[in-house]
Parts: sequence; C-alpha cells; structure tokens
Amino acid sequence: MGRADPGLVDLVGRLIAGGPKNRPPLIAVVGAQGSGKTTLARAAADRFGAAQISIDDVYLTRAERAAMAREVHPLFVTRGPPGTHDLGLLQQLIDALSAAGPADETRIPDFDKRADDRRPAAEWRAFRGRPSAILIDAWCLGALPQEAADLAAPVNALEADHDPDGGWRRAVNGFVGGAYAGFIARFDAVLFLRAPSFDVVLDWRCQQEADLLGVAPADLPAAERERMAGFIQFFERITRRMLDGGVKADVVVQLDRNRLPGSMGL
Repeated sequence: MGRADPGLVDLVGRLIAGGPKNRPPLIAVVGAQGSGKTTLARAAADRFGAAQISIDDVYLTRAERAAMAREVHPLFVTRGPPGTHDLGLLQQLIDALSAAGPADETRIPDFDKRADDRRPAAEWRAFRGRPSAILIDAWCLGALPQEAADLAAPVNALEADHDPDGGWRRAVNGFVGGAYAGFIARFDAVLFLRAPSFDVVLDWRCQQEADLLGVAPADLPAAERERMAGFIQFFERITRRMLDGGVKADVVVQLDRNRLPGSMGL
C-alpha cells in the first residue's frame, strides 16, 4: 500500500488539534476498500501519539455471524457489511482508551482474515497510556441509509442471485440508519477519502491482496482476482451510495486512481 500522503497526515493532525481538550478526540477515516484509510490512520497515529483501530478488527466472530446467517439472512455469514461488526466492543475500547492513565494498557482486538475469525485476546496488541486521539478507520461509517424504494432493484449479481426479495439489503440498510448512525454521531470529525469511482475498487482491493500474498499486482492469480470481484459486491451498494454523496463527513478528500489527494471540501 505504500506510505500515507504527508498532506493527509497533516490534515488528520489539524482535526486532532481542533478536537476537544478534555478527552482524546474521536476521528473516523472512511473510504472505499483499498483507498488507503488504514495506512493513513496508522501513519497519523504514529506521528501524533494516537490510538488506531480498524473496524475490520472488531468483526463479529465467525460463530456470531453464523448465528446471524441462520436467524436473519444467509449473507450475514460474510464479514464486511454493516451488521457484521461488534460496535459494542468498539465502544468499550473507545471508553477504555479515553479513561486510560499513563500506565494503563488497553488491548486492541485483531481479526485473522485468513481464518475468518477474531484472534484470541492473548494475541491482541496493547496500547499503553492515554492516546492523543482515537482514530477509527472504517469503510462504511458515515454512510446514509437509502429510501425503501431505492432498495428494490439489485445493483449486482450477488443481490440478484442471493437476495432476490431484498431481505438482506433491507437489514443492512437498517443497520446503516440505526446502530451505525448512532455510533458515528458520537465522533468529533469524519474524514472521507473519496474514490474517483467504484470501478477502481477492484484494482485497489487486488493490490491489497497481492501485498498480503507478497506478489506484484500483475502476478495476482486470475482466480484470486475473480474471487475479489465477487467479494466487493458485498460492499458495492453502500460504496456507490457514499460516492454519490450519501455520506455524512466533515472533510472530503477527492482521490485519483493512484490514491493521490486532490481537492478537499468541508
């Protein structure tokens, strides 16, 4: 993924400086898969002494998602969409970090994407002391829910084939407008890294996968790219919604295809 843009790191620093002084500012860095939000949040955390948490690290466990798949809709077995994160656990982490003393250690969860499950607590990383800020990187925080009529037609083959009656997308939309909206309302600032279009997401996501496999993007097996193309369909509806303006953000940074920032808007 490379290094975070220095100007964006500076921007996060300004958001931290403009936050509350009586507690660590709570800032979300949001954007489509592969947009560099985690890289940016980690770089800013390192530079400013903040704590960084990826929403990917607080997915529901595999067993919890299996229960959702049985009780709500089979597609909830797949991690990623709203409804598959443990927002309660994330809030507990925020509260613990906000109240931490200089010698306190807060354990930050870690999710093993290969095993598709949360790692044991004994393997979680520790943050020592009280952070200057708490940075949460998340692809879907700040997304606005859709109107019921806009959920009727499927946006891709996944929805057409596996959610023909719209039950899954209505449930996901309910989480967007409910628990996730309530959660993001507590944040001091939301920074949205806006992709140029949904079309770049597959390339960005494949680059991530190539990095994980230790190969050049051009050498990523065709079967792996096809798998990624299927996986990002779980994210497509909300990503397109956010790119079309359906997102509540304090700062919007327009990215180009190479993830380089252009215009910024308040």
